[in-house]
Formats: sequence, structure tokens, C-alpha cells
Amino acid sequence: MVTGVGVVAPCGTGAGEFWEGLFKGTEAASARWIKNFEPAVIGLSKVELRRLDRFAQLALVAAHEAVGDATLRDGDKDGTGVFIGCGIGGAYSWETQVRTLDTRGERGVSPLTIPMVMPNAAAAAVALRWGLTGPCETISTACATGTHSIAGAARWIAAGRADVVLAGSAEACLTGVNLAGFGSMRALSPTGLSRPFDVDRDGFCAAEGAAVLVLEELGRARARGARVYAEIAGTGSTCDAHHIFAPAPEGRGAVACMREALADGGVEPADVTHVNAHGTSTALNDEAEAKAIASVFAPARPAVTSIKGVTGHSLGAAGAIEAAALALTYVHRRLPPTMGTTAVDPALNLDVVLQSRAWDPAPAISNSFGFGGHNATLLFVPAPD
Repeated sequence: MVTGVGVVAPCGTGAGEFWEGLFKGTEAASARWIKNFEPAVIGLSKVELRRLDRFAQLALVAAHEAVGDATLRDGDKDGTGVFIGCGIGGAYSWETQVRTLDTRGERGVSPLTIPMVMPNAAAAAVALRWGLTGPCETISTACATGTHSIAGAARWIAAGRADVVLAGSAEACLTGVNLAGFGSMRALSPTGLSRPFDVDRDGFCAAEGAAVLVLEELGRARARGARVYAEIAGTGSTCDAHHIFAPAPEGRGAVACMREALADGGVEPADVTHVNAHGTSTALNDEAEAKAIASVFAPARPAVTSIKGVTGHSLGAAGAIEAAALALTYVHRRLPPTMGTTAVDPALNLDVVLQSRAWDPAPAISNSFGFGGHNATLLFVPAPD
């Protein structure tokens, strides 16, 4: 069960502000930072902050929001797990220390460099902050990281490894080298507009962010009277084994992934009414995902949304942020609009939600696909009565 939601994104921090932000427009920008981010609000000292790269700070604030939203108590710490992934790790610290090495030599490099750049720093920081002694792990599957992390945490609970897990991902890698690299690939939108599935889509807008969900075993959640957003009923994970960044033809890996999640949850394709799409606003990825959705769900046409028009593409954090949006969709009973998109590419044949619409909670899936051919899908269903 999802019993807590914490988000730090360009459109808002905290579940309420984030949800409202999904319905607002955004300025054109090919790189989207979180403005006015203040990690000190959770009580971190200046010394503590200097020991954490920005991506770990984002994760800590998202976890703080999730723990508060779930009203977890101090007694909930023992045995609670942490599964927080990251696509790249401490990019800011790495580039800063490389410059320090070049200008000041080896003796100038911080002894904290390794703990700041390691991708598991966010998960470790969250465990240390709350004294969480259950399993604590990190995975990195590029832009599928967040979805895989939440899926892994759900598997822990299903297997009895933990009753509660703080699960999600964080990313803060809008550094000079990374942005230049994306620019060299011609992956970034030259117009600064993210337009998922639009006929004029021209690339993604890189972003930073983090999201953490509190996942909890049903009996435990009921026993403490927790609010339940939705249930994660199934997961899927496949690899295209086709190309380092281009999707497989006809979206065959994505097809297999969605079908695996549906089978895992015992849900028929016809019962799914909403697809929370990866929807990057790039030509090939949107086309492959659209073909995959049609292959899995035809003749039905579930409502399709992508929140990247507002949030941008936060890479390793994207799947977790989008899972948070889907969890909130169950509570608000509305589908957020696919911002930035004005004319859906007719070749894609999708029911893309351009204006917010009412939605009766039903089975829904959330997709993430990453460089390396990684595919991940979560199947959400309404919480049990």
C-alpha cells in the first residue's frame, strides 16, 4: 500500500504544492532547476549540508515529506527499509572536485568526495537521518531507476523482508558536463518546451528532483489507521537488448514489460483506464511507447498522461515523481493534463489527456524506460475497502 507521498520537483515541494503545480503552465527552459530549495527546513545544519551532494539533499527533503504525510512514528523505525535509487550520483560534487584537483592538486580534494558522489549516498542519508535499520539499497537503471526502486521495495514487502519501506529516487545532475553531453546528443529541446506526444515535439527538458513513497503492508497500515492512496499490485521489468539509448522497434521491450506487470497483478488489459506514460517528448521514445500502448491495450484506448511538460525529465528521479503523481491521482480522482502538448501526433493514435478530466479510480500503470534498454512498469489499483 502507498501510505505516504513526498516530492521535491520544479513545480512544487510536498504533495499538495506538487499536485497543484501539475495543473499550471511553466516557463520554457531546456534545463529546469528547483527554485528556492531550502534543505535546512528539515533541521540540517550547515556542516551536515556540506557533507551531502545536492541529489542526497533532495532525497532527504522528499523523505521528510513522505514520513510526515504517512504519520510514521518513532517506533516505526526498526526494520523499516530504504530503497532509493539514482541515475548518476553526486555530479555536482564530482565536477567541483575535478576542478579543485586541476587548480589545487591532490591535497585540495575533499576527503568527503567519495561519500558525496556515490549513488547510494541518498539512501544512506535517509537511513541515517531516521535510524532505519531494515534493508537499505540503491539501484541505477538510468531513467527507469525510480520505477524500479519502488518495484523493488514492493517486492520486499511481498516477500516479508520489510513491513515498511521508504522508496523512490533522486537526481541532481544539471552540471556543465552533463548538459553539454545531452546537448551534443541533440536530446534537449531547442525550444525549451517539453511536449509529450505532440506532433511538434523536439526533445526533452532536463530537470532535477526527488520523490519518496512510503510503502506499507496492508495489515500494518490498517492496524494503525493509515490513509492508503492506492495499492501496487504488480511490477514489470525487461530489457530491450537493442541499443544503448534508442528504443527497440515497435516498443517490443515496453510491450513485454507492461504485460508482465499486468500478469503479476492479475489484471486484464481491458480493465486499465489510465497510463501514466514515460512520455519524454522525444521523437523515437514517444513513438515507441505509443506503439507499445496500442499493442497492449487495443482495441481499448486508455487515457494517457505525461507530467514531463511541467516537471521536465528528471532522469533517474522521473519514475518516482511520476509514481507520486499517480498515487495522488487516486485521491483527487482527476487526471492531470499533459502540459505543453497542444496537437497530438495523429500517427500515434493515443487518447492523450490535454485538459484535466475526472477519473474514477481503476487499474492504472506507470511506465519508465531508460538508456541501456531498461524498461519498468508499476501496476496501481484502488486501495482495498
